[in-house]
Amino acid sequence: MLNVNDINVYYGAIHAIKGVSFEVKDGEIVTLIGANGAGKSTILNTVSGLLHSKTGSIQFMDQPIQGVPAHKLVARGLAQVPEGRRIFLQMTVEENLEMGAFTQSRADNLERVYDQFPRLKERRKQIAGTLSGGEQQMLAMGRALMSHPKLLMLDEPSMGLAPILVDQIFEIIARLHQAGTTILLVEQNAQMALSVADRGYVLETGKIVATGTGQELLNNEAVKKAYLGG
Repeated sequence: MLNVNDINVYYGAIHAIKGVSFEVKDGEIVTLIGANGAGKSTILNTVSGLLHSKTGSIQFMDQPIQGVPAHKLVARGLAQVPEGRRIFLQMTVEENLEMGAFTQSRADNLERVYDQFPRLKERRKQIAGTLSGGEQQMLAMGRALMSHPKLLMLDEPSMGLAPILVDQIFEIIARLHQAGTTILLVEQNAQMALSVADRGYVLETGKIVATGTGQELLNNEAVKKAYLGG
């Protein structure tokens, strides 16, 4: 579904992403893990068209997508939930969700999102800024799902959440996966990310240094020592 080949991304003179290649197959959860500043979010922003690689190629659904504007990628089925739960705080829950919909599919997709997030349905007339952090993350995810994406990219969905809310978010991720959503997950909480992932890639200073199934990486001694408190 997604094939990233030999991308190199710079911030001015800083070489942030160094020859990174990976793939996401239909129906998978693939996670990118690594320390803060390893380049995880930069990769997502490059795939989504917000940043650009100087080399290599990115293909989505067998079509090259370099240079395609982010809003057109959404129309093709690629949706991203950015770091920091960027929602419209003064709008209601339902107004936020409708901002993510294509006009012709709004009603059907709204009901689909409410099926996945019953709490949002309960709070559909509530102002988004009054929601808890966990509810705001659900809203950001729900808005991305309003476009009925083929691939959902999640950037640090557990950031800033209490442990009990982190568990809830990862339960939702697992449920979306079971319902057939393909997911590319960027996450600092390596334990949780690898526990739900089919496959993972470990990033250090802009390079992939290890790859394997989620379980293989959970059992990898170097990964355990660096990221899992082992």
